Amino acid sequence: MPEFYDTHAHLDFPDFRGEEDAVVRRAAEAGISRIVTIGTERESSLRAIGLAKRFDGVFAAVGWHPNDCLAAPDDVTADLERLAKQPKVVAIGEIGIDHYRLPSTRGGSAAEDEAFKARQVTLFRQQLEVAAALGLNVVVHQRAAFEPCLEVFEPFADRVRGVFHCFVNDPAAARRVIELGSLVSFTGICTYKNAADVRETLASVPLDKLMLETDAPFLAPVPYRGKRCEPAHVREISQTAAERLGVGLEALSEATCVTARAFFRGLE
Repeated sequence: MPEFYDTHAHLDFPDFRGEEDAVVRRAAEAGISRIVTIGTERESSLRAIGLAKRFDGVFAAVGWHPNDCLAAPDDVTADLERLAKQPKVVAIGEIGIDHYRLPSTRGGSAAEDEAFKARQVTLFRQQLEVAAALGLNVVVHQRAAFEPCLEVFEPFADRVRGVFHCFVNDPAAARRVIELGSLVSFTGICTYKNAADVRETLASVPLDKLMLETDAPFLAPVPYRGKRCEPAHVREISQTAAERLGVGLEALSEATCVTARAFFRGLE
């Protein structure tokens, strides 16, 4: 059975509480030998570190998600540096820009939207600075904000590589990311009947420029769509990816695992 990694999951989320052992075991049984569990704010990052210590095949990324920007300290750099120096922390993330869930979508004002966007930019830059200083790469979240995200990221691209996770943009956007020396990553969305455009982008990406992920507990692939996603489901994602890329599972396994080990420092 070919080996694959889940390069983006949220094992610390309440959806998995008390079931972590079984979830990691099912992943291993499906050939998923490495899981990167992703922090979304300080407490989430601490839980991710704890899970990485607990399980041999689990590693952590630490950071503040853009949608948690208002709850973050004014300056996260010192705290983030401490978190990032913990054992088995392999990246900063997830960080970035999100214009999908602005305050106005919850009854807020245009002025609140602008303040929210500005805070996201400040938080993103702070975390990119830490990543550059520590020699770590970053897991990038961008939703409804590809251009604003690139505007912040590009000045760091010579010092930090990013994986633009849960990638659903078009092939031209993927090329722009790759030309910066960064990567794109695909979730179970690529298996959905109504996601032909995502499969088109997937097919356009060079085999050594992509990774696979679940974003568990979200975005379970077919045939599990609508249920809780978990790292074992990389198996189904890999089958669609191999088909669209025109390669066998063994070739996809080798390429994506090599890419992940090169990207995530200390992923062994």
